[in-house]
Amino acid sequence: MPAGHFVYIPAILLLGLVAGWILGSRAAADAYAAELRRREERAARKRAPRGT
Repeated sequence: MPAGHFVYIPAILLLGLVAGWILGSRAAADAYAAELRRREERAARKRAPRGT
């Protein structure tokens, strides 16, 4: 195994970790925003008059 692997492999692992962190944080933020929208919609339906 060439000596370059001792730099290349950890660098690729670090790159994957950073990409996963970024994509995961975006997905978590989107899920949180969707949950807030759902809660607001439920609260609006609860406040709306039922006879219409």
